[in-house]
Amino acid sequence: MPGTEKTAETAGTAERTGTAGRGGRAGTPGIEGKVVAITGTSSGIGAATALLLAERGAKVVLGARRPERLEALVARIEGTGGEAAWTRTDVTVREDLTGLVELARGRFGKLDTLVSNAGIGLISPLDDLRVEDWERMVDVNLKGVLYGIAAALPVFREQGFGHFVNTVSTAGLRIVPLQSVYAATKNAVRTLSEGLRQEAGDSVRVTVVSPGATRTDFTDSMAPEMKARIDESLGRIAIPPEAVARAIAFAIEQPDNVDVGDIVVRPTAQN
Repeated sequence: MPGTEKTAETAGTAERTGTAGRGGRAGTPGIEGKVVAITGTSSGIGAATALLLAERGAKVVLGARRPERLEALVARIEGTGGEAAWTRTDVTVREDLTGLVELARGRFGKLDTLVSNAGIGLISPLDDLRVEDWERMVDVNLKGVLYGIAAALPVFREQGFGHFVNTVSTAGLRIVPLQSVYAATKNAVRTLSEGLRQEAGDSVRVTVVSPGATRTDFTDSMAPEMKARIDESLGRIAIPPEAVARAIAFAIEQPDNVDVGDIVVRPTAQN
């Protein structure tokens, strides 16, 4: 596949972009030509969303902490005629989110949508007092979204258009034991997103997507016994990440004057 590859080092951050054409494929109206930055794209929902949007004609800018996975994903997108760029992104570092947005603008001239998808779920009983885990979830799940808003909102204001898509969870809709802090961080993002929507005016859209049980490596960050428990209870009914990606694409493809506020995507068998 003809194309170019460029590597740059800035403050310890590597970038690689593809410039392959669309291979003559027709894109999707409302998505084709849009520039979409996505966090948490090394696997799961983030990777599935990047692949789907690129297939439909978007130029995707990928951010995650595992460069080798980002490189492989960009190569896959380029191999099917898509356009993509990546930069190592830790959402707990504000400068990394700024860099992700700047990469989108510098390489593709604008940013249409920021999908804040990175998240962790360190599930445990409150009695275990895993305070460091609580702090980590606040840093990734809540502050990571805030840092994304801080990076993208001024750009959206300057452009006169933009779209925030924030991935939350059905854990915030039905509170259950062991997930108190995780659900709290996700509901904080839900509240934040509604406030942002009300302040955004008619030029910036805000969408919240709440996935239910989804087949990802989400449980890998949990303690082994908790991972086994969650995998056993939800693994049989979990939906593929592509189902959530399609919901995100639906929100993005709507006309600029249509704001899809809240989408819930879960298995039919989930309570």
